[in-house]
Formats: sequence, C-alpha cells, structure tokens
Amino acid sequence: MTYQCELKQQPAQSALAIRTRAAVQDLPQVFGRAYGALMQYLGELGEQPAGMPYAAYFNMDMQNLDLEIGFPVAHKIAGKGEIQPSEFPGGKLASTVHIGPYDQVGPAYDALMKWIGAQGYQAAEVAYEIYYSGPETPPHEIKTEILFPLK
Repeated sequence: MTYQCELKQQPAQSALAIRTRAAVQDLPQVFGRAYGALMQYLGELGEQPAGMPYAAYFNMDMQNLDLEIGFPVAHKIAGKGEIQPSEFPGGKLASTVHIGPYDQVGPAYDALMKWIGAQGYQAAEVAYEIYYSGPETPPHEIKTEILFPLK
C-alpha cells in the first residue's frame, strides 16, 4: 500500500479517556471494554462523543503497551474512576491513513516516520490512531488514521 502523508494543523480537542497497559494481543478486548465504559459514562451524563474513537500510544513495547483509549468530547467533562478528562493534541501533526487490518499497520508508521524526517520535522513521543471503522467492518476495509504531533 502507498501511503499519502500530510501535515495537519488543528486546535486541541477535549477528550474523555482511560489510561491503561496491555499486550498487543489483548487490545481487542481492552478496547471493547474501555469504549463500552466510556460510552456508558457519556450516556449517564447525556453527552455524546464529538468525533471518532482514538488511542494514544506512549510506548511501543508490544507486550506492555502504555496507552490511552478515548473519545473527543465537545467540552471538558469531569472524570469518574478510571475515566479521566484528557486532550487530543493540537498544533502541527503529521498524518497518514492505513486501510486494512490493524495488525498490518506497521508499514504506515514506517512511511510516516520517513516522511516526517524528510520534511525536517521531529515526531513527539506519542503516536495517535483514530479509528474510523466499527467492529463489523471487514478487516481489509478498516480505516485507521495515524498521527504524530510534531515538535
């Protein structure tokens, strides 16, 4: 797959998220539980997500990923238990889109990192993925946007 990389400029966005650790093979269950808990809490408050679900990856240790799972929201919302307010970063971000199974996203990361370097930028330590497809989407049609805030 050829990856179209681009520079985006956007404002920061309030979010509601769960920070956790998990092995890569456990992500489907971890994501399902987290998004379910977030949607239940938003429902209790009479709120809706203000965009697509995302995950922030603070490391790339596939057996002990440090990640934040969340939804953007229209305004800052108080947390409850493991659900806490967060913020999707604003400013300059490098972006590319991967179409296909989640476990085949590696080349998109490689292409984006190569593009960032070629443009003279430096990526921040955190990688973000925005998930545009639901669990019923066939694996070869899954759309994932990968973003790196730029220093």
